[in-house]
Amino acid sequence: MRRILIVGGGYAGFYTAWHLERRLRRGEAEVTIVDPRGYMTYQPFLPEVAAGSVEARHVAVSLRAHLRRSRIVTGHVTAIDHANRTATVRSLDGRTRTIGYDTVVVTAGAVTRTFPVPGLRAEGIGLKHVEEAVAVRDRLLTAIDRAAGLAPGPERARLLTVTVVGGGFTGVETFGELLSLATGLLRSYPELSASELAFHLVEARDRILPEVTDGPGRWVVRHLEERGGNVHLGAQVVSATDGHVVLSTGESFDTGLLVWTAGNGTHPVVAKHTDLPVDERGLVVVRADLRVGTDAHPVPDAWGAGDDAAVPDLTAPEPGARTVPNAQHAVRQGKLLAANIVAELRGRQPRPYVHHSLGVVATLGVGHGVFQYRRLVVRGRPAWWMHRGYHVLAVPTWERKVRVLLMWVAAWLFGRDVVALPTVERPRAAFLAAGDPDVLVPPRDARAHDLIGASHGR
Repeated sequence: MRRILIVGGGYAGFYTAWHLERRLRRGEAEVTIVDPRGYMTYQPFLPEVAAGSVEARHVAVSLRAHLRRSRIVTGHVTAIDHANRTATVRSLDGRTRTIGYDTVVVTAGAVTRTFPVPGLRAEGIGLKHVEEAVAVRDRLLTAIDRAAGLAPGPERARLLTVTVVGGGFTGVETFGELLSLATGLLRSYPELSASELAFHLVEARDRILPEVTDGPGRWVVRHLEERGGNVHLGAQVVSATDGHVVLSTGESFDTGLLVWTAGNGTHPVVAKHTDLPVDERGLVVVRADLRVGTDAHPVPDAWGAGDDAAVPDLTAPEPGARTVPNAQHAVRQGKLLAANIVAELRGRQPRPYVHHSLGVVATLGVGHGVFQYRRLVVRGRPAWWMHRGYHVLAVPTWERKVRVLLMWVAAWLFGRDVVALPTVERPRAAFLAAGDPDVLVPPRDARAHDLIGASHGR
């Protein structure tokens, strides 16, 4: 049988494997998918996970549960040697091995783009994975709870300050959802007032949401500011040491939570550890039919899609345009990629990827949203319903759709679940601290629980 290796189990990788299983005949090919987490994360729901509107496990689709005819390898692909048709895989315990293949599919996805900002690695948290969204939620809830027990002053103000860096869809949706969560919590905290909440959205460009036109983008800024948010356009974070944020505009403030969503970075394996052709950004070069290479110089037995592939956008008016890295494209590219691999196996011609945008939609918190399709713009609660309707249809498997819908119904009836479990990141802390009252005292803030395990040699 032909051996097909899929590098990465994100949107493009999961949908490629899922549709290969549907299309391949018994004994026609063997599919292996390598991913360090063993599940696909439906990233558009992460802002709602951070706000408690969606349960964390409901946005994670198990590879083993849904890819029953594929071989699942939990680990990191650290190098691809296509000349010899091998990939090096490092398991979670650090051991390495080599996997051979006949056809490789590169869908490793992007990583969070960071910069050498002082203090960022110590203070920042990204939002590409479920674990990060859960940590953001727990830290915000814990910070508000801690602030309610303090007298007005610098420490209370710091705990009630949230900073989100990045004005793309992830950053704006996260900012809107967290702002909605925090203002809603005030009903349970009479000690706190809305004026004490300080939410900062920082964007280096002079506008947010580049996928929408200027008018809706300006409306989103006004809308967030009317709800109490502070939007800093044309500003960059130059320092975040010890939670003290300094902007390039000269503004500065202490923050209890720093969420970093400043764009996508190239996956290091694709950019630096493969002999496949990559462009100046480190993205694997693919043709319109998703085969690696160019029309003049195709690379046999190699395919690519998703955020780490430079896929030509045949619907764009300007030549040389590439599809934007979003779920809408990655899902459809994965489906087409599976069809094209099967077509090549059976001696047929692969089809080019052509997809006309269905528009863009963003949630800005419960009851708030924005949608744009060409000149049609919808704002407010109708756009929020459109966001929920689209994404519950888009999340894969009926099981996940039902779970998400039931969570929304429960939240509508009883409100969001606002219980924080910050020590879940250190599950043995209480056991190790048994009998030590000094350690059992609640941590100073939402970050300090990380130090509990460290104090016991963790």
